[in-house]
Amino acid sequence: MWRPTVPNRILLADDHAIVRQGLKALLEREGFAVVAEATDGHEALRAARERCPDVVVLDFSMPLLNGIDAAREILRACPAAKAILLTMHTDDHYVLEAVRAGIKGYVVKTQASADLVRAIHEVLRGMMYLSPGISQAVVEAYLAKSEMPPDPLTSREREVLQLVAEGKSTKEIARLLGISFKTAESHRTRIMKKTDIHETAGLVRYAVRRGLIQP
Repeated sequence: MWRPTVPNRILLADDHAIVRQGLKALLEREGFAVVAEATDGHEALRAARERCPDVVVLDFSMPLLNGIDAAREILRACPAAKAILLTMHTDDHYVLEAVRAGIKGYVVKTQASADLVRAIHEVLRGMMYLSPGISQAVVEAYLAKSEMPPDPLTSREREVLQLVAEGKSTKEIARLLGISFKTAESHRTRIMKKTDIHETAGLVRYAVRRGLIQP
């Protein structure tokens, strides 16, 4: 079996330790070097800034910062890195949001043991990888600049929305994001205005539909 001469460096981010352990064992058997692990999106971003891995493998539904928004920030910090998303979601709008964020591999978790190694090889070659069953046509339409509905929320607003949906208070959100209480409250107000949802329960349901948190 082919082995890279110099092991490619991988960052694994998933909030379930047993999942990380299984993926790490799989990747190390294939000759990759897992140089960092993370349990949430913020930790993944810190680890990526410190290690600048070749590939980051991110679970979609992580606490504090979801995989798509974590990937967006990581790719800003480490432009040469390639991002792969692990997810249970196969709906087109999740795939499109991932592609917009610069993610090159989209792997369905139930197929991860079979697909992840192939996905890593593909993205390292500069290709895009989608698990079987994901609509290639949707991605091609986006890449061809076809008309796609824009996400109404900014990356920061999605980050705030996720924390609201996780039950964090405005004060806690301000502390976690390193912003003022007033700024956190302003983000929350804009989220409600953009989504036309004006109560916390509705925001939680919206976050679940968007895949920011698990139901």
